[in-house]
Amino acid sequence: MRITSKGQVTVPSPIRQQLGWHEGTEVDFVVDGNAVRIVRVQGSETHGRALARKLKGRGGASGMSTDELMRLLRAED
Repeated sequence: MRITSKGQVTVPSPIRQQLGWHEGTEVDFVVDGNAVRIVRVQGSETHGRALARKLKGRGGASGMSTDELMRLLRAED
């Protein structure tokens, strides 16, 4: 792994998946002797919360109530 000219490094995908990190996850660098640890910032938004935040308020565009929408989503084909 190399540091880019902008001082960036890429966290490999298997490590991000194992830790549950996604685009937008806030991390911090902690100097530990002659090594650096990358740790998730406490209170950082999870993927599920980020998705919920992005979708919040979009259900009203259909003109359906929450109950109607849930019945539609749970209906069997």
